[in-house]
Amino acid sequence: MRQVGWLLVLVLGISCGGPRQEPPPPAAASGEPAGDPWAPKPDPPPQDYAIARRSFHTKLVRTGPAPQRFRPQIVPADTREIELDSGGLTLKAWISNPPASGHAPAVLFLHGGFAFDVTDWEMAKPFRDAGFVVMMPTLRGENGLPGAFTLFYDEVDDVLAAAEVLAKQPGVDASHLYVSGHSAGGVLTMLAVMTSRRFRAAAPLSGAPDASVFVDQPALTPFDPSIASEVRMRSPLVFAASFKCPTRMYVGEREAAFVASMRETARRAKAAGLDVEAEVVPGDHFSMPAAAIPLAIAFFQQH
Repeated sequence: MRQVGWLLVLVLGISCGGPRQEPPPPAAASGEPAGDPWAPKPDPPPQDYAIARRSFHTKLVRTGPAPQRFRPQIVPADTREIELDSGGLTLKAWISNPPASGHAPAVLFLHGGFAFDVTDWEMAKPFRDAGFVVMMPTLRGENGLPGAFTLFYDEVDDVLAAAEVLAKQPGVDASHLYVSGHSAGGVLTMLAVMTSRRFRAAAPLSGAPDASVFVDQPALTPFDPSIASEVRMRSPLVFAASFKCPTRMYVGEREAAFVASMRETARRAKAAGLDVEAEVVPGDHFSMPAAAIPLAIAFFQQH
């Protein structure tokens, strides 16, 4: 069975940890007005993610490949493997054949886990069946490719580089480019559309909006997780006012670890006047795409 269990371990570790004991409310300091210490706090001032990226550079404490085993993949008969450049790194992607005539809308689909597998390509089949050209990139440090794994930071550059290549492919309508992805790919989907206006709409599936859930996973954090800015810059929740296209975030009803943070991300985005919604669908982390992808297709077709 393909090793895509990194996020499953995370989900199970959080959702099955038992009831959480809240600390007692803090006592009011002398001279401070009494009140409800748990009253909702105002939302933090919105900050644009694309602007924040210009002045931030992740500092890795460990450089190396992505932390997931991989196996050689055989390119299907109806698919092409192409190379793309991302900041001097030569990466690879699979892309479906274009239509015989005319131009079709296209979906950049970002795989789950931290290695590409043919099962990811099969997950995106409904998009191809619906008439979209589909491209799925393999990112830096994955499947033996060059570059260091950074967990949801420099990989955003790879996603945007792939989008530019997809837009220039024969048979692709560059004005109708969409992005979706599952699990780790869902996180990158959110961060990509907070960075760029390239996409017409987005549909992240089961992405974790709050990167603080990863800080106790040392195999996944090549940066120092005690540095708050490192975690913030990987957290779509913090930059919820930055979505640059209509977005539907889908999450499985049995993903207790993600439902609340995804809804809060949507709430903050809508408070900023953005067309962003969180939708709960049947299933757990691995079964939910069957219910979510048809909804994503319909959403893309509306845009």
